[in-house]
Amino acid sequence: MTEARIPLLSVEEARRAAQAAEVPEALAELNIFRALLHHPMLASQLSGMLMSLLFRGKLDARLRELVIMRIGWATGSVYEWTQHWRIARELNVEDAELLALRDWSAYPDWSELDRAVLAATDETLEAGAVSAETWAQCARLLPGIEEQLELLGAIGTWRFVSQLLRSLEVPLEEGVAPWPPDGLPGGG
Repeated sequence: MTEARIPLLSVEEARRAAQAAEVPEALAELNIFRALLHHPMLASQLSGMLMSLLFRGKLDARLRELVIMRIGWATGSVYEWTQHWRIARELNVEDAELLALRDWSAYPDWSELDRAVLAATDETLEAGAVSAETWAQCARLLPGIEEQLELLGAIGTWRFVSQLLRSLEVPLEEGVAPWPPDGLPGGG
């Protein structure tokens, strides 16, 4: 395990801080929250956004995970890619699709909606906003305004998470193997 730029709280310290900040206890065991719980308000606010998008959102969970995995790959966030690989697989996203996210535009089996969402993700990462053309596709293909807003919320939230993870050099949890099964390096 590499050293984070700020010390991780022990699991017990993180659990106590999580309880005081009203962060779900399960999150306190994750290294990202063992770092963030040094700032309870920040941890609480991020926890609320993550829990809302993960468990109460309107955006299709598979699409959300494609966004997260693409951000993890494109930004070189080993932690984000690794943690969400398992979640995406639990949602029946195929290994071939996850591996294709590394160069998604070359993968022929994406749906029109998948392509629009991935284009929106890349455009936001590259230019800070979704282009008019891609927005029109997303607006046409997503069921409603809430899903459109959540797409932007997911892109922004997990871009922020990637930034935190990489800037703080948060290591993977003990015993967790990094990256995809083929072992190819990340970064786009």
